[in-house]
Amino acid sequence: MAGTNGKGSTTAYLRAMAEAAGLKVHVLTSPHLVRFAERIRLAGTLIGQDALADLVAEVVAVNDGASISFNEMLTAMAFVAFARTPADLCVVEVGLGGRFDSTNVFAAPAVSVITPVDYDHLEMLGPELSKIAWEKAGIIKAGRPVLVARQPEEAFEVIEAEAERLAAPMLAMGRDIDAWEEQGRLLLQMPDRLLDLPAPGLFGGYQFANAGLAAAAILALGDERITEDAIGRGVAEVVWPARFQRLTAGPLGALALARGADLWLDGGHNPHAGRALAETCARLSSRDPRPWVLITGMYARKDAQGFFAPFADLKPAVFTTTFESPNAAAAEDLAQAAQAAGLSAEAVADVEKALRRALSGSGAPPHVLICGGLHFAGEILAMSRETWPD
Repeated sequence: MAGTNGKGSTTAYLRAMAEAAGLKVHVLTSPHLVRFAERIRLAGTLIGQDALADLVAEVVAVNDGASISFNEMLTAMAFVAFARTPADLCVVEVGLGGRFDSTNVFAAPAVSVITPVDYDHLEMLGPELSKIAWEKAGIIKAGRPVLVARQPEEAFEVIEAEAERLAAPMLAMGRDIDAWEEQGRLLLQMPDRLLDLPAPGLFGGYQFANAGLAAAAILALGDERITEDAIGRGVAEVVWPARFQRLTAGPLGALALARGADLWLDGGHNPHAGRALAETCARLSSRDPRPWVLITGMYARKDAQGFFAPFADLKPAVFTTTFESPNAAAAEDLAQAAQAAGLSAEAVADVEKALRRALSGSGAPPHVLICGGLHFAGEILAMSRETWPD
């Protein structure tokens, strides 16, 4: 699984669908939100701390002092654990890029999946979108099926050329297959049939595309145990934290509830994610036209102005803050980026102060979205054991 946005959600749908069919699923994802163990799921269960410690010691010993990156270490640990634990399916999310990522060692994956490609990690993958797409297309393997989300034309041409070069059967959203919302349900048009599925369990209009891509990918496995009923239950019952997640627990959730506000959390951090989040906020506003407030913390290397720009029509109040990382942007710099995107913005010392400021007005309790990155979202979830991902 490679792509710029939607990898985690699409992975979560795949796991949920397979588990609804009774299959045991290994999963490797990144990054984690609160605990490192979230990255490795063995046959449906997060790896235990003792098992993690043993794997670290084993991989360090085998590596014998040679140079090894963090992602290489993680991948080796996960694959050793997967090999020793029986399961029916293994879902692997690329750590960075794809072509040269440590996870890209499978000569014949059952299915490769490429989610939407956009500008991110430019210092390592870019700067051109075609270069980023070339990195992502590196997971396509000779003769093996690949499912591709809707892409900008420049990215799609690169991915399509790679699939043709490797004679990899490719199904592309918007060309060969399609997924859309109709009367509150997810419709998936495959080459040979139409599936009528429940609405995705994750909030946001873009989740119909993520769920549709996952359903198409799992159908490409051709596993008769994974029925349409199981796919539907997986779509509806999926859980994936920090993806437009409603927060009602923990100290921040309690503050919002006391004011009558709704509080949401999302790890989106690039222009593509900004567009998806702004659309989701607008959809909520069409049903409940209270004002929006954004509370944002972000890495300094991100395109903050590009992230904020899609919110211009929504005109949310913006409170910018920072988090515990040497790479975090200064709250003042983020405020300037939001202002450059045409938004009213104020820098605040920390997220709790920002939320109190957001809730302090005398008008209707607002919709509040905390966003800007998964590291920032993880700090929010870590505030209370009630909100730790399981």
